[in-house]
Amino acid sequence: MAHDKLALVTGASSGIGRCLAQIAASDGHDLLLVSQSSEIEHPEALEMTGVQVETLHADLSDEDGIDKLMTALGGRCPDLLFANAGHGRVGHFADQDEVDIVNLVGTNVVGTTVLVHRILRRMLARGHGRILMTGSIAGRMPGPNQAVYNASKAYVNMLARALHHEVMGTGVTVTNLAPGPVDTPFFPRSGMDKTLMGQGPKDDPMTVAGAGYRAMMKGKAEVVSGWKGKAMQAGTHLMTDGMTAELHRVMARPRH
Repeated sequence: MAHDKLALVTGASSGIGRCLAQIAASDGHDLLLVSQSSEIEHPEALEMTGVQVETLHADLSDEDGIDKLMTALGGRCPDLLFANAGHGRVGHFADQDEVDIVNLVGTNVVGTTVLVHRILRRMLARGHGRILMTGSIAGRMPGPNQAVYNASKAYVNMLARALHHEVMGTGVTVTNLAPGPVDTPFFPRSGMDKTLMGQGPKDDPMTVAGAGYRAMMKGKAEVVSGWKGKAMQAGTHLMTDGMTAELHRVMARPRH
């Protein structure tokens, strides 16, 4: 793989991550695709673009998984990092399994932070690189029935925006992608498909990924993608936290 045309994509099995991989491959980047829970969708289709594709199964919720990824990366420094891996979980906080909560926080918060820290240091030492972190509009509102997920995405949103300012002038950029509901396997995996939010309209993952990629290449701080995401962002400005929390409680309540 080329050192200066390598894209590292986490959460690459499907959805936004798979779309980001496709866009990066079309732009001439070799790929290191990382998936935690499932196989990468049709990696051979990405190879048809003429790039080299490497896949890795790794649990990024703990340091062992990050170490496994870094071992696969070796001494290389990717030109692009898409920190996209994430988990969701629906239901009352007190009713959820503690193991599931720890795994969600481990992947969304700890794993994301450690991976970005390690790759960012390499990029800064080299003097160039671009990072796209997948946050969420959900991180801008209290999330009854999805409390830990929303809190974890609030962390990612704020970390990405802070890092954007820390690295100004270094040749490295950090961009936050903040989508609303997107039509991906996230909803059935998290149990959100049984909620009003999960059964409502969603944005196309390729459209969302394309908006994120373009914003990253321009070095922007953040992009809110899709009409649903932009509508939700507008709503957070117009309503109080109490109002958005109550709306979220109803929209994210499992329907049996």
